[in-house]
Amino acid sequence: MLADSHCHLNYKGLAEDQRAVLERARARGVTAMLNISTREREWHDVLATAEREPDVWASVGIHPHEADQHPHIDTAKLVERAAHPRVVGIGESGLDYFYDHSDRLRQQASFRSHIAAAREARVPLIVHTRDAEDDTIALLSEEMEQGAYTGVIHCFTASAAFADKALDLGLYISISGIVTFKNARDLQATAARLPRERLLIETDAPFLAPVPHRGKTGEPGFVADTAAFLANLRGESVADLQAYTARNFHDLFDKTKARAGA
Repeated sequence: MLADSHCHLNYKGLAEDQRAVLERARARGVTAMLNISTREREWHDVLATAEREPDVWASVGIHPHEADQHPHIDTAKLVERAAHPRVVGIGESGLDYFYDHSDRLRQQASFRSHIAAAREARVPLIVHTRDAEDDTIALLSEEMEQGAYTGVIHCFTASAAFADKALDLGLYISISGIVTFKNARDLQATAARLPRERLLIETDAPFLAPVPHRGKTGEPGFVADTAAFLANLRGESVADLQAYTARNFHDLFDKTKARAGA
């Protein structure tokens, strides 16, 4: 069992030959993939893939880069879409102060709408954060005080202190192929000590292909390479890490259990 907790199957590089991409993933043992949306115009295609493929699920959300362009996407609209049985998460949403493609206050407002939707729809929040640790954890904490919700920090690259705070909030942490890069020493140190019951793995395909595929178009099948590296890093067997991260995926995104038999 292997679960890719975050990929973009409808992005250029994968969409052109999506069926072959999926078959290559299955051949490497991938049994579940979460196809993530980042803007409203993607929602239809992302969901269509999930409706067609029994091992693929969908999210609905607006990336912080797109917040300025989507002021009309509010909690009610997200909750409405999350009612679909193949939509298992809200996001990705969050804060990105590295690029600042959208106004920071607009990013924060959008993020709060997504958190409220995750809380109301009772599906996990998928969090993107870059160069915004303090504001991200402050906002997540404030919203948790307003009512509990679940979620995951996707493509984790933040500090060890941020990881601890996210874990304290009950969130999961997802590790991408970045952990295999030679210059990712701090991330490797954090990934080595994350509690196994809160750990997920992902590709963020078509981005961030892990070693030995670095520089190529990422695919969900490459999650097997990240799993192997991470298992060695943590002193665990590959089979064990694959099994418990897949189990964690289905426990967090529990709408998947009805179809996966998890």
